[in-house]
Amino acid sequence: MTLFARHALSLSAIALASLSLTACGKKEAPPVAGNEVIITIGHAAPLTGPQAHLGKDNENGAVMAIDELNSRGISIDGKKAKFVLVSEDDQADPKAGTTVAQKFVDRKVNGVIGHLNSGTTIPASRIYSEAGIPQISGSATNPTYTQQGFKTTFRVFANDIHQGQALAQFATQSLKAKTIAIVDDRTAYGQGLADEFKKAAEAAGAKVVAQEFTTDKATDFKAILTKIKASNPDILFFSAMDAQGGPALKQARELGLKATFLIGDGGCTPEFIKLAGNAADGQYCSLPGVPLEKMPGGTVFKDKYQKRYNQQIQLYAPYVYDAVLVMADAMQRANSAEPAKYLPEVGKSQYQGVTAKVVFDAKGDLAAPAVSIYQDKGGNWSYVETVGAAAAAK
Repeated sequence: MTLFARHALSLSAIALASLSLTACGKKEAPPVAGNEVIITIGHAAPLTGPQAHLGKDNENGAVMAIDELNSRGISIDGKKAKFVLVSEDDQADPKAGTTVAQKFVDRKVNGVIGHLNSGTTIPASRIYSEAGIPQISGSATNPTYTQQGFKTTFRVFANDIHQGQALAQFATQSLKAKTIAIVDDRTAYGQGLADEFKKAAEAAGAKVVAQEFTTDKATDFKAILTKIKASNPDILFFSAMDAQGGPALKQARELGLKATFLIGDGGCTPEFIKLAGNAADGQYCSLPGVPLEKMPGGTVFKDKYQKRYNQQIQLYAPYVYDAVLVMADAMQRANSAEPAKYLPEVGKSQYQGVTAKVVFDAKGDLAAPAVSIYQDKGGNWSYVETVGAAAAAK
């Protein structure tokens, strides 16, 4: 991962934003230097800790989008637009997330991309709403985010209602599961997805024979896995991120727990397979959207990403890329980067992105979401099927 280049860009962006914003007298107006308008976009994700690989993946997508915008020579309100990214580390922690949110408000950013985790996105969203700053997440899936009634919240990604239903449908119909065990990490993401999965699985006739809880900091899962083994489930659904999911699967197999392993988008990563080792072979994950190669611009984006960063896309980078461009497109249509002026245009988006055609419903969710299932085969996630394929084809 080319951290030095990206961090240098982020640092220079922060310096430029700080200089520009000092001269900004009006709360919502972007700073102007000569015939150039500086548009500052905030990005928040965990850039340190066990989820740093995902946060930096998001940041990579945002940086690529900012560079793309600046290469186009866009003009807004008769002035050349210079887009600047200010990236902050929220540590995947709700308290740190609200601190970052207030920092963005104090900087008078023109918009926010993120946060990565639902647990940081939801509390931060209230702060952005009160400040009138548009927020688009490319990864937070908890339904609560867009159910709070805030006009500033949007996501370019299916939520956990859709994902939970897709996982339950796959478990009960494709895998013919009758008994299911569930573990979640008690975060807004993990618990939220587990609740939706349980609801849909039980509605489909499956029986939840065990339900256990862990945390997003845990590393030893043997006690709860031993309890689950006694119930002999057909499926073990582990609702957490890859840093917990990979080791949990490995430990489950060491204990002789043979249940088919399912995990949501937080574990649908190369890192999960790396952490789980050979135990990952044949197991399943879900990911909102369609496979990269089936996305309208997925193959081109993948090639550009790998050429620039010399690594695989971890998870959400294409969605974050789209989130930035959707926000910029709304600014262009409003002919203004002032949050109050371009916010109404975000909700009217009809943007053909890399991941899909982005059209929002009244709450700020995707109007036509899809969810795909993958299976590990030989150390790589291989596409199995998509739920909501008709919507994905639009």
